[in-house]
Amino acid sequence: MAHPEYELSADEWIGFESVIVRRSGREPFQYITGRQEFYGLEFEVKPGVLIPRPETEILVEAAITILCENDKPEFCEIGVGTGCIAVSILHEILDAKAVGVDISKPALELAERNASKHGVRDRLTLREANLFAGIDKKLFDLIVSNPPYIPESDLESLQIEVGRFEPHSALFGGTDGVDIIERIIAQAPAFLKSSGSLLIEIGFGQAASVVEMFDTSFWEDVDFLPDLQGIPRVVKARLAA
Repeated sequence: MAHPEYELSADEWIGFESVIVRRSGREPFQYITGRQEFYGLEFEVKPGVLIPRPETEILVEAAITILCENDKPEFCEIGVGTGCIAVSILHEILDAKAVGVDISKPALELAERNASKHGVRDRLTLREANLFAGIDKKLFDLIVSNPPYIPESDLESLQIEVGRFEPHSALFGGTDGVDIIERIIAQAPAFLKSSGSLLIEIGFGQAASVVEMFDTSFWEDVDFLPDLQGIPRVVKARLAA
C-alpha cells in the first residue's frame, strides 16, 4: 500500500508469507520480528523468554529514583529474562552495577546479548540460579524483580499469544500467583544493606495478600505504585535500619 511501485523478490514473498502464517497462528509479533522496545531501548526477544511489557517500566522508573540517591549503587534483579529491567537501569545510571539471576540459560544468554548491545555488559554479572541461591552474601542497595505472578487457574482465560507461546515458568506463580513473590520477600533481607529497598511487580488483585507478607520487624514504608489504569502494579518496601 505504501510502496505500490516496489515489487517483492521471490525470497521476500516467501519471507512475507512465512510471517503471515506465524502471526495467523497467534504467535506474538515480537517473537516473529525478534525485537521489542522497552524504556526507549530496543531489546532482542525470542521464544522461550518473556516479552517485556510497558507496565514494567514503572518498576524501572522507581528503581532509578531509588538508586540515584546512592553513590555507585549496586542492585540485584531476580528473574532477569531479556535483561530489559537491569539493562535499562544501568543505561540510565552510569556508575551502577548489577547482578542478574535467572533459572533459564537461554534467558541469560539473551540478557547478555542485550547488555552488550547497549554497552552495559561490563557492569552486569549474570548467574544461573533459582532466586538467591547463586548469590554470595553480598548486600545490595536494591533488589528488583518482575516474577511469575499469574495464578495457574488463569491459564485458560489468557490471550492465546500469552498462554500458548510465552514460557509458563515466567508466567505462573502457583495457585494464587504469589508463591515466588512471597519467597522473594522472605529471603531479600539477607541480601540488602541497611535501609535497602525492594521492588516487585505484582498482578491484579494481589496487593492485599502481598502487603501481609511483609514482617514489620524487618520492613517499613511498604507502599504500592499504580499502573496507568490505577491498579497497584509494583510493591516497594525498605529494610528497617
